[in-house]
Amino acid sequence: MTRWQFPLTLAAAAVLTGCGSPDTTEVATPPTTTAPTTTTKRVPATIAPPTTTVDPYAGLPLIDHVTWTENLDGPRLLVFPTQAGRKTAAPGTDELAWQEVRALDAGSDAPGMRDQFLCHWVWARMVAPDKPSWNLEPWRPDVGYQATVAANCNPGGPER
Repeated sequence: MTRWQFPLTLAAAAVLTGCGSPDTTEVATPPTTTAPTTTTKRVPATIAPPTTTVDPYAGLPLIDHVTWTENLDGPRLLVFPTQAGRKTAAPGTDELAWQEVRALDAGSDAPGMRDQFLCHWVWARMVAPDKPSWNLEPWRPDVGYQATVAANCNPGGPER
């Protein structure tokens, strides 16, 4: 007999027993069942702090000035970064700094010079953080960023 059959059988017996006697009105009520209660404990969601940090150099110029010179191989643009330009690590500052170079001298946008600049921005700042200027030469071949990096920022031959 299952759990529900027993009470129903008693209720049926009570009704059948009461048949024929007008003064007996027994009504069996089925047992009250409640769903088992469960208590769910939730751990409060933790909100992780943002992974970005504030750039202490935000809004400061990244390039101090640029100067054209000549050497054996041809013209050379000397780019002089500011302290902010040497130390910032904020995303997107490489492009902001390149825009500053272009604003200071429109001739800086010769083929291959952006790759030379980005190479200096990423690698020369680590290897030689106090180098006074970064040299960009329009006569160097435009070989793409990876090849420029492989050539130590000087594709087409070493710096002289």
